Amino acid sequence: MLIDVSRLAGRLMDGKHPTGVDRVSLAYLRHYRERARALVRHRGRWLRLGDEASRKVFAALLGESGMPQRTVRLNVAQAHLLRGSSCRGWTLLNTGHSGLDDPGYAYAVRRFRLRPVYFLHDLIPLTHPEYSRPQEDDKHHQRLATMLDTGSCLIFNSGATRQDLVDYVARYGSSLPPHVVAPLGIEPLPTPGAEALLPEPYFVMLGTIEPRKNHLLILHVWRRFAELGETPPKLVLIGQRGWECEQVIDLLERSPALRGSVIELPRCNDTELATWLRHARALLFPSFVEGFGLPLIEAVSQGTPVLAADLPVFRESVGEIPEYLDPLDGPAWLDAVRAYSVAADPRRRTQLERLRGYQRWDWGAHFAIVDPFLERCRAI
Repeated sequence: MLIDVSRLAGRLMDGKHPTGVDRVSLAYLRHYRERARALVRHRGRWLRLGDEASRKVFAALLGESGMPQRTVRLNVAQAHLLRGSSCRGWTLLNTGHSGLDDPGYAYAVRRFRLRPVYFLHDLIPLTHPEYSRPQEDDKHHQRLATMLDTGSCLIFNSGATRQDLVDYVARYGSSLPPHVVAPLGIEPLPTPGAEALLPEPYFVMLGTIEPRKNHLLILHVWRRFAELGETPPKLVLIGQRGWECEQVIDLLERSPALRGSVIELPRCNDTELATWLRHARALLFPSFVEGFGLPLIEAVSQGTPVLAADLPVFRESVGEIPEYLDPLDGPAWLDAVRAYSVAADPRRRTQLERLRGYQRWDWGAHFAIVDPFLERCRAI
């Protein structure tokens, strides 16, 4: 099996923190590393790294080696000099949508007679183009064309994502290759600290600051606390600033009403993340659309209540545990935050009772579905 690690390698070289898509790709790399070789697309060439080079690059991407950027650079350079190894006839695993918006990807797949297995995370650029970068919808059309035209098999993260593609296929007259739905797992977070990182009650939002995450609604809720003369709980925003979020940034940097009550953390380590989640009054997840929603799974796995937008994919993954709210209903979010600010509030206490019955879906359960599916794909 070949694993296309081009996206992971590129983001490592650029010093970027892993996104949710990257975390899925890293889980696949961790699971299949002993049975796979690395494919890197670099400067127009497809390079299959040898056994030893793949081992080193996998370790670098998984954060297991010193000087990971240097390791990747050296091994890719050597592959260029050696002109790489033939990848003809291999099963190819692409878990990050990487390169699929280039029509040349399909050409190379056919040229090398590869058997691609693609992981589809979402159709958000097509179903909700207003929350994507300009022209991202055209790129996603091309990604889906590559998947549908060349894919031996597809893996979906949720039934909701599968249904979106079924609707797409019906609209554009394509056909769906063999596929499977395998809900995402999470890597267990470290044991959280026994003490909260803040003395006051606080709420957490977790994820990149971008329009579809709906940070704007929550910041206006916090402004409303100030307008009403109430002392708000703290709000901790964990995530990097993304794109087209100028209004959110303006509020964070210039609103006197938010000063002192909102804490922005572009990144934190896993122990800190576990501690922030474990002692929070709740995770706030008011997104307009999600392909899956890993922060929700991480929160409930820590026993943390969740106030979430009422999305089908959330109900699919954690059922009726969270309290669901309309992502446009500011007064409802204000009332919920006010209630959950009190540790013993009946609404919060009731959700804590529901949380006791949650059984975490881990990566082992995910790959218990995917492993036999890939065996069937190889036989096709």
